[in-house]
Amino acid sequence: MDKTNSADEMIFPPPYLRDAYLRRFPAAAVERLETVFALKATTQQVTNVMNVWLEGTAGSPARFQVLALLWGAGDRLVPHQEIIATLQVTRAAVSAMMFALEQDELVRSVGDQEDRRRLLATLTPKGKEVIERAIESNEKRLKKVLSGLSREELKLFQNLLMRIKNSYASFAQENVLP
Repeated sequence: MDKTNSADEMIFPPPYLRDAYLRRFPAAAVERLETVFALKATTQQVTNVMNVWLEGTAGSPARFQVLALLWGAGDRLVPHQEIIATLQVTRAAVSAMMFALEQDELVRSVGDQEDRRRLLATLTPKGKEVIERAIESNEKRLKKVLSGLSREELKLFQNLLMRIKNSYASFAQENVLP
């Protein structure tokens, strides 16, 4: 298996790490390590490219996700707790993100009339315009980037990623080593 990407950069562990692993662990362990390195390298590359793509609109992948959630909700006010649960991030991360988005006049948060402890968020007209521009331009980019994969392959890839995510989450909840 080729261990480089198109720019001939190593995306898997360097040979000396692979060899050291093989001296201590079976080949299957090396494959798991290579999988984690590949996943990390891929997510970092996607994040780097998305940061450039979103620079003139939403600003970052995290901001894009929040704005897209609010856009998708239409006129419905979205509880901050729903954003936390959907994105699987901390309350502090969402609080900081919402504060920054409010400062940029892209979202507005209001107290829930029925439960004063809850905050509800919605897009401002400026926020709607920003996310619609980002969605439109990024759809064209994603179409090109993922054109080499069929719909079935995309679905399979999503399923595999979810299985990995769920396995990590399950292990983290156990909080013990085997």
